[in-house]
Amino acid sequence: MASMRDIKRRKESVQSTGQITKAMKLVSSVKLQKAKVGAEVSKPYFDTMYETVAGMIAKSGQMSHPFLQKSRSEKKAVILISSNRGLAGGYNSNVVKLVTKDERFAPDNTVIYAVGTKGRDSLARQGYEVAKDYSEAINEPIYSDATEIGKEVLSKFVQGEIGEIYLGYTIFKNTVVQIPALMKLLPIDADDIVSDAEDVEENPLDRITLMNYEPEPEEALNAIVPKYINSLIFGGLVEAHASENGARMQAMDSATSNAEEMISDLSLKYNRARQASITQELTEIIAGASAIS
Repeated sequence: MASMRDIKRRKESVQSTGQITKAMKLVSSVKLQKAKVGAEVSKPYFDTMYETVAGMIAKSGQMSHPFLQKSRSEKKAVILISSNRGLAGGYNSNVVKLVTKDERFAPDNTVIYAVGTKGRDSLARQGYEVAKDYSEAINEPIYSDATEIGKEVLSKFVQGEIGEIYLGYTIFKNTVVQIPALMKLLPIDADDIVSDAEDVEENPLDRITLMNYEPEPEEALNAIVPKYINSLIFGGLVEAHASENGARMQAMDSATSNAEEMISDLSLKYNRARQASITQELTEIIAGASAIS
């Protein structure tokens, strides 16, 4: 049985850790409220942009455009959004698994555009090439960060250096639930885009009515597709930012609860050890008194 001194030291250590996790939970809770509002406000716009471009591509017929055709390159680019800090439960590992557990993304045919040092370092250790690091963007996501990332990957795609572009991030469903997701950005294929309105009855005329462009399809797509890509990247940044703080708040809440349970258990052990020590001292005093008499 551990001594009273050992139990006391252990209890003080756990109490100190519990205070830290409780403070981190409060900080994450405050950050989550702000990030949650940003995610909820921006989500309708990005969902509409996603469905609008899907409808355009589906009704455009057979068009020849770099954004709609698969490149000869077998390289795949993944914009992976993780966090710069740990202590968020399985948040970062779940995002990394989107790449490492998918047979399409082998280290020799995949380049990573990392947003977040945790995902970057984990994939680099497993042999993946990290083309660029935009880790500062996840601290406070702004649209210009998404524009910078989008411009870089679009340039590589048009030049034929990469053949497909994917976005790996975490969908913020609520404070408790965050869902890792992988979205294909380019080349745009209507079959890859799933509309949320699957239960809405479709007008038969919509299937045969082609999209009309003014002035020209190529000019229109050159203007629309980059905005579409940037919007999805920014949406991923905002959702991931909220998801990270939600995951960290839950992890710190669990850690605080565990610390409280350990303190309760150690207090019980300490009291038992103290009682045993007092009983032993009383026994020795009584035995000594009996011996004298």
